[in-house]
Amino acid sequence: MADPVIVAEGLHKSFGETHALQGLDLSVPRGTVCGVLGPNGAGKTTTVRILATLSDLDAGHARVAGYDVVREAGKVRTKIGLAGQYAAVDEKLTGRGNLRMFGRLYHLSRSEARRRADELLERFGLAEAADRPVAGYSGGTRRRLDLITCLIQRPEVLFLDEPTAGLDPRGRGEIWDGVRELVADGTTVLLTTQYLDEADRLADHIAVIDHGRVIATGTSDELKATIGDRLDVTVEDPAALEPAAAVLSALAGTDPTTMDAGRLSVALRGGLRLADVVRELDRAEVAAADVRLRRPTLDEVFLRLTDRKEPIR
Repeated sequence: MADPVIVAEGLHKSFGETHALQGLDLSVPRGTVCGVLGPNGAGKTTTVRILATLSDLDAGHARVAGYDVVREAGKVRTKIGLAGQYAAVDEKLTGRGNLRMFGRLYHLSRSEARRRADELLERFGLAEAADRPVAGYSGGTRRRLDLITCLIQRPEVLFLDEPTAGLDPRGRGEIWDGVRELVADGTTVLLTTQYLDEADRLADHIAVIDHGRVIATGTSDELKATIGDRLDVTVEDPAALEPAAAVLSALAGTDPTTMDAGRLSVALRGGLRLADVVRELDRAEVAAADVRLRRPTLDEVFLRLTDRKEPIR
């Protein structure tokens, strides 16, 4: 594994009576995407704010790009970029104008700010929209512009706090493409998200946070393997869901969940065969349209880990 560029140990942070972080540990290898998942209030944004030197911590310590986030906050800031949940660009300026402005704010010379703006606009497919006011941009294009404003100074680490919140599928895809390009160039990305498919597609490894602690880490496949394969049964008549559920419960030793109209899913118990399921459904006079095995989704992993009844969105 590559050396960690982000290391957090025993982070604690409270806001009055609310304990946002309660001993959070996190390690992110260099040149990877770390997806941080968790429900609202789990501590995701608080973690990002501490690592990005925007919030103090009550206890513990953290290092980003080799620097302590408290004692060497100024040095950390020279190594990082941050894009929050809402675009921070000026709607009255053009895309090019925004990037030039940010370049000057990062103390680039006027000529270097212009050169860097042109380079980023071309690289991220925004050259055609560059000279239009941002007010006329789509949500996805605006968020992509917001993303590349963080790249003016070529950050070693980029924090993305729910960067695709509220975007349509096309807009989310645009941001995903941008993140992949950054990582290909060696940038380390810490991505907080409530979209589990986003973490599934982008993250090299995932940390699940709940109640201010990291409760599980691993690749998407490793996390899915912790709860085993799933057995899905689709019945021809929705009225047969109840007897089908009784059959699955008896065979698997746990109650199945209803995935959608006419489909049940249950964790697969060792030794249980499809033939056994089909036979018992037939014996119970349940007509099955489909019986299949599959890997669990990240939603199902999240539900099991956090003991929640509904997936985060």
